[in-house]
Amino acid sequence: MTGTTSGATGLAQQWLRGPRPRRRPRLRLVCFPHAGGSARFFYPWLRELPTGIELMAVQYPGRDDRLDEPLLDRMDQLADPLAEAVAEVADVPLVLFGHSMGASVAFEVARRLNRGSSGLVRHLFLSARPAPFSAAPALGPPRDDDTLVRELARLGGTDSALFDDPEIRATLLPAIRGDYRLIEGYRYRAGPPLSCATTAVVGSHDPEVPRRLAEGWQAATTGTFTLRVMQGGHFYLTERRSELVAYLLTALGMRSGHRGDPASTP
Repeated sequence: MTGTTSGATGLAQQWLRGPRPRRRPRLRLVCFPHAGGSARFFYPWLRELPTGIELMAVQYPGRDDRLDEPLLDRMDQLADPLAEAVAEVADVPLVLFGHSMGASVAFEVARRLNRGSSGLVRHLFLSARPAPFSAAPALGPPRDDDTLVRELARLGGTDSALFDDPEIRATLLPAIRGDYRLIEGYRYRAGPPLSCATTAVVGSHDPEVPRRLAEGWQAATTGTFTLRVMQGGHFYLTERRSELVAYLLTALGMRSGHRGDPASTP
């Protein structure tokens, strides 16, 4: 499986990875990874998605095939070019899904797309992240590498055994630290609310995002808002991938395809 984006040009080719292009997708699902995450975190979703949906995952600088590019640690640096990249693939309706830090990035991208043209984003899914206008404390990055590794193990998103290898540790930690700086420095700037359907998804035992802070996303949109609580912690979506994707399809009015058959709408 490659990480290329077939047929994409310009900023979309730089920022988005489409591991399995669809000839005539009904919509595109653009996924935004967590802090330290890469596009391939979402590749297993391909097993669950019908052929009517084309998966595109964001590749942040400083990881995988963009490892040699400078890290970006300010939200505007990330969201501005990403909004342009996503707009380039908006020839079909878009669905945005962001997890943890990626939820904040997806929200800011949706806001930018909302300025230029209404209707580009059909549905925005915000996973494991407090609303930026909620009274959530801003936590700085851990002070040393060992503390950071323990924090990652606590959240469950990265196999802590990877960090036993000094070379892997030296490769992964800079990107994670850069992402922590980005999210610590992010401040919501007031503006018009979105109009698209918006869903906040949170793990039932997430130590970072209690339900009341996830509910704050309701203020982000004038459209339909739903809060979905799933069993698990901050990375509930790794163990409950099938359940989550099935829920997304239901929310989008689609059903799973079988043996490559196209999905259909009710």
